[in-house]
Amino acid sequence: MNNLKVLLTALVVIGFVLQILFIKVEHEEKYVLADILKGSASLMFVIIGYLAYTRVNNPFNKLFFYGLIFGMIGDILLNLRFVFKKNGQKIFLVGILAFLIGHILYLLALLPQARAPWLYYFAAAGALAAAGLLIYIFKTMDVKLAFKIFGVFYLGAVFIMSAIAIGIAIFIPNTRSLVYAIGAVLFTASDVVLIFNTFSGVTKFSMRITNLLLYYIGQILIAVSLFY
Repeated sequence: MNNLKVLLTALVVIGFVLQILFIKVEHEEKYVLADILKGSASLMFVIIGYLAYTRVNNPFNKLFFYGLIFGMIGDILLNLRFVFKKNGQKIFLVGILAFLIGHILYLLALLPQARAPWLYYFAAAGALAAAGLLIYIFKTMDVKLAFKIFGVFYLGAVFIMSAIAIGIAIFIPNTRSLVYAIGAVLFTASDVVLIFNTFSGVTKFSMRITNLLLYYIGQILIAVSLFY
């Protein structure tokens, strides 16, 4: 068990170092190297998910492991749009689709734990929060139709998944549900920062850093929660 803790700690530390290097290199507009670093950082939370899945082979860990894989694919694709700028929009949308699939897998893993009636209230609260944000975005930002369509499904899935995770942490309190809920909320917060930094018309490096760090911490916590 101690060896496992050492390995997990090493994977987390390596992942954060790679993520910080990625942020630096991306800011220097070295996009090919940046994408390699980003994919390598993402591989760390995928490995953590794999270790959890092989340690306890159950449907819950399996779905989360696959969700983490789709997160890594989304990471790579979102930065490939800078490498292949002519097809940047298409690559970005496919990346968002990969993240959407990952969130759906997370949601499918959570649902068996949340069969009580309160589940519907949290799911509805998540849907309302997503709807409110989407209305604000569509009214105040210049967003193309394709992004609007993807945004409805993506933000809906993200907010509903996070709301249900919060509900589980409240009504089925344990270390796993708490760590996962924090990770899910940070992931959602990172998406909100990404949206405002991408579509508000004013791109800030400080917001990019915030987006990337919130996202990576969120994914690491989601992966680590599988060990509790």
